[in-house]
Amino acid sequence: MKTSKKVILGAIGALTAANMVKAALHRPEKRDFGEKAEEEVNVDRVAKHLSEAITYRTISNADATKTDWSEFERFHAFLDEAYPLIKANLSKEIVGEANLIYRWKGKNSELEPIALLSHQDVVPVTEGTEDDWEHPAFDGFNDGEFIWGRGTLDMKNHLICVMEAVETLLEEGYEPERDVYLLFGQDEEVVASEYGGAKSIMNTLKDRGVRLDSVLDEGGAILPFKVKGIANKQLAGIGIAEKGYCDIEISLNHKGGHSSSPPVHSGLGHMATVIQDLENNQFDAKIEPFLFELFNKVGKNVSYPAKLVTCNLPMLMPAVKQILKYIPAAASMIRTTTAVTMAQGSPAANVLPQTPTITVNFRQMPGTTTEDVINHIKKVVRYKDINIRVLRTKEASKFSPTDSRAFKVIEEICMQNNPDSVVAPYLVMGGTDACFYEPICDNIYRFAPFIVDLSLLLRTHGTNEKIPISALGEGVKFFKTYVRKLTND
Repeated sequence: MKTSKKVILGAIGALTAANMVKAALHRPEKRDFGEKAEEEVNVDRVAKHLSEAITYRTISNADATKTDWSEFERFHAFLDEAYPLIKANLSKEIVGEANLIYRWKGKNSELEPIALLSHQDVVPVTEGTEDDWEHPAFDGFNDGEFIWGRGTLDMKNHLICVMEAVETLLEEGYEPERDVYLLFGQDEEVVASEYGGAKSIMNTLKDRGVRLDSVLDEGGAILPFKVKGIANKQLAGIGIAEKGYCDIEISLNHKGGHSSSPPVHSGLGHMATVIQDLENNQFDAKIEPFLFELFNKVGKNVSYPAKLVTCNLPMLMPAVKQILKYIPAAASMIRTTTAVTMAQGSPAANVLPQTPTITVNFRQMPGTTTEDVINHIKKVVRYKDINIRVLRTKEASKFSPTDSRAFKVIEEICMQNNPDSVVAPYLVMGGTDACFYEPICDNIYRFAPFIVDLSLLLRTHGTNEKIPISALGEGVKFFKTYVRKLTND
């Protein structure tokens, strides 16, 4: 018996020692990414131009007839004045009401062009919250450290930095080998728009036979990443796909009548079981390859005892998946989400509802279609006498490869800027214009090269949106280097 205990304890000790060794070896790969490119940037000019860009109220609306297109016209005139070399050297075209296509012609027309995306529109300020802003939302106030206003984070900062990068490259006499497109949509903030501006731009290029080498849009982020003993670790997430969006209305027909003589279950009572079935029967979860790569890269940078877990990820993934399912923010990365967001009964408290209705928002994982969502509803809801109507939908994107030239260039720039960075692919939860370009491009990435504290990122679409001026300079440097590396063939 004592011998058996010794054997067991010895085995446990050996296993623990082996895991300790394994964890010690589980560390970031040492790769030579070369020297950081030194790029000139006029930060004062960038800040000045962003401040003015914020003053144009380019607010989009689901009903295009309610959009003030004159604000977009004024914004276009501002861009022409602010960037004279772009105006003189790039062709400019307006598609639809206000979508912009800039083309910087390269020296070799046989090479596939690259495209840098942005959108001109912003969301409105919620009515009644205007006075909650420290500085008016459309003043573009510069306090010396931050620029305040709607669009400073989403995403006139991105658009202005792209324009500044190209204008500066022209000032320096740079000539790209391949074409560079700057594509700025008019209504990205209108979720799942049937007549999306980005779709119009894509169709225009497609009709002309343009095939893009790569697309770069918003969606990623650079966030501080705390690791013991390393002060400036950063996590740079490159969005290689985005989830879909689907609003579905579910209704049922019921007898209705006076509330003084109610049945055992009113129409809303039956609808309650529908809601219960939807929430109790979530979509299947799956660990996609990108998530394993993300966990693996982060895992190589954590300390003990967490590293003992991350070095055994392949074996522990089933358990990890079960844990993630119970963390809402994490669950959204591994399955299509179901959110019952709206409900409607009868018009009066003493009337039984005849047509109770709910609206359910689904965010589909890549590979899950709107049709799959409808089939899921029909399968899991036990009360079959329901009506299903799709209100608005945008399918999930495909996954872009992580071994493409464009992805490697983004990674290289991030690592050159900060050798302690962790660069990894991830799934964008929200929507961008990038997905509309899939018919003409395979390498689509979502990455915003702005180092902004998480507390500030949470102000996006909210009150007191602002961006550090220091982040703007780094953004312009990134775009300059990105264009150089992808067009200097």
